[in-house]
Amino acid sequence: MGTEKYFPSTRDIEKAAETLSEILEPTMLQKNANLSERYGCDVFLKREDLQMVRSYKIRGAYNKIRTLSPGVLKYGIVCASAGNHAQGVAFSCNKLHIMGSIYMPTTTPRQKIESVKMFGKEYVDIVLTGDTFDAANSAAIEYAKRSGKTFIPPFDDKKIIEGQGTIGYEMVKQMQEPLDYVFIPIGGGGLASGVGAYLKEKWPQTKIIGVEPAGAASMKASIENGHVTELDTIDKFVDGAAVKKAGELTYEICRQVLDDIIPVPEGAVCTTIIEMYNKSAIVVEPAGALSISALRFYADKVRGKRVGCIVSGSNNDIIRMEEIREKSMLYEGLKHYFIVNFPQRAGAFLSFIRDNLGPKDDLVLFQYIKKTNKEEGPALIGIEVASPEDFHALLKRMEANNVLYEYINENNRLLEILI
Repeated sequence: MGTEKYFPSTRDIEKAAETLSEILEPTMLQKNANLSERYGCDVFLKREDLQMVRSYKIRGAYNKIRTLSPGVLKYGIVCASAGNHAQGVAFSCNKLHIMGSIYMPTTTPRQKIESVKMFGKEYVDIVLTGDTFDAANSAAIEYAKRSGKTFIPPFDDKKIIEGQGTIGYEMVKQMQEPLDYVFIPIGGGGLASGVGAYLKEKWPQTKIIGVEPAGAASMKASIENGHVTELDTIDKFVDGAAVKKAGELTYEICRQVLDDIIPVPEGAVCTTIIEMYNKSAIVVEPAGALSISALRFYADKVRGKRVGCIVSGSNNDIIRMEEIREKSMLYEGLKHYFIVNFPQRAGAFLSFIRDNLGPKDDLVLFQYIKKTNKEEGPALIGIEVASPEDFHALLKRMEANNVLYEYINENNRLLEILI
């Protein structure tokens, strides 16, 4: 069957739900009071972060593996993943007593690697290779061909798509009335394809909105170009959705079921992670924050509506939190870096603070080495402000005092050294 002819039926997805009932209970569809108040609508979170492997990926992985015959499974299976698909496959291997090889990018957070080991136990071995998912995926496919093991795709597979689509099946059962909008994160497109296909059949008036990280918006590029498009480079920060190339199957389905695709800046994702933890005590990974992050870009449209957001996962490494906070503050305009030319005289630093910093400004970084035989020397300065308006006031004071500076926030190469 050609890829352009495949479209998951509601019966296919409901059959997948029967298969998954062997291991899973439906996750809650929970109204969030904070988000509802903020956006003036009813926001319901589909809590896939509460899955046993802390992401929705177990659905597609288990559904796919359960369709394979014992004769095939005796040779073992192979998969590639930035983390969540790997955990779903690892859990399935342990549950069904199947040997699995898990290929993961070398950049995968250690927390996800350790989780794969925990879920798979003695039934999996982990191979770290390549800097991106796509590199690890190519290596896994090549190994599967050499070894005779079955490759379990992360998204571009009928049974994977149908397994992910069971989230839509559960949402329909959990809601007495259709939602007006459903926001779905997109990496390779398996989740959006399955859930989108099911909801379009059951709730035809519902707007299905795909959400991608702005630094890896491969599905949006593909739909705009009219064919699957591979991105030259991607930002790997949203590791669970950082895919250079969407799937062939998923592209064909998404272009039919999605009403829009929103690319969300990585900084906005970081703000969502922090806010969800501080205000709702919910831990989300970057990919898991995508659907909620999209609400700020759809605020006018969702006001007064019933909105669903799929929280796809919670596998977040605690050691990333400082980076997450930094990216959030930069995006929100609350942290700023400068290289400032300082007169090489006593009291120059004190004068700068007294004359330029406002009462709510906080100096958080100062690096300076005095140069001999020079009248001026460069200093690296970091300043936190209480609001973007305070930043504009800071610049006005610096200009009024004839401070010579270079603004580093607009120089990505220099900024990457700091964060």
